[in-house]
Amino acid sequence: MKNASTWIDRHARYLFPLPAVLAILVLIVAPVVTNFVLSLYDYFVGGRAYFVGLENYQRGLTDPRVWNGVRNTFYFTFTAVPLQLLLGIGIAVLFNRDFPGKGIARTIILLPMVATPVAIALIWALMFNPSLGVLNYFLETLGLSRSLWVAQGSLAIPSLVLVDTWQWSPMIALILLAAMQGVPTEHYEAARIDGANAWQSFWHITIPGIRSAIVVALILRAVDALKTFDIIYVITEGGPGTASETLNVLAFKTGFQFFHAGYAATLLIFLMFLVLGIAVLLNAIRRRT
Repeated sequence: MKNASTWIDRHARYLFPLPAVLAILVLIVAPVVTNFVLSLYDYFVGGRAYFVGLENYQRGLTDPRVWNGVRNTFYFTFTAVPLQLLLGIGIAVLFNRDFPGKGIARTIILLPMVATPVAIALIWALMFNPSLGVLNYFLETLGLSRSLWVAQGSLAIPSLVLVDTWQWSPMIALILLAAMQGVPTEHYEAARIDGANAWQSFWHITIPGIRSAIVVALILRAVDALKTFDIIYVITEGGPGTASETLNVLAFKTGFQFFHAGYAATLLIFLMFLVLGIAVLLNAIRRRT
């Protein structure tokens, strides 16, 4: 026992991180390597696998549907994330002040974030229904014309952005609220003495004080939005046609509807490098803030 204890003490720096390293290898590295190997084969589920090298990658780079998926992925992400950031800042500013019922209001505003995404998507799909949906009822109540929502190609992604924004703006607000509460109140008092108004205090004190938190929130939401699958697939399945078909949804259809596992693995490799590139870029921006 003494020898074992001595051996553990000498190698503690390797033994303590070992469970985490093994978890990373099993849960992250192994699936990525397996997916990359699969992408080198022409493999339909239930059939034989034929090694084709980089042919799947060549096909993907020349496939108009893949480029449509990339375009829709960027359209969805870079429409939703800035909108969520603006709303998140507004919500955080609101809850950084004291008002009656603040605790209850904060709990209510956080409910969309903790709800099940698929359940949320099913409810919004019913609300978007052109004939029976409650959203068109509200439009008619306001004297506006009815909308096709996700049934119209040009409105499909904006409608999905609406759902994603409703669900995830509270998360950004929560991150920024924590950062705002760390800004010293003395700064605001000094600005007030110097004659600064509320907007000047917000722009010259609040924003610089939470800049790092803003970048962190952008990284988290951008990476997550690039990978969004559940609400898109449940509400539109990438339709109408391919109007809302992101790269993630296309990969799913290719693998689980058309059973072309090799090509689906290639599309997921494309998605992985797309997400990785955006994450590296945003991290570089974060280091400069």
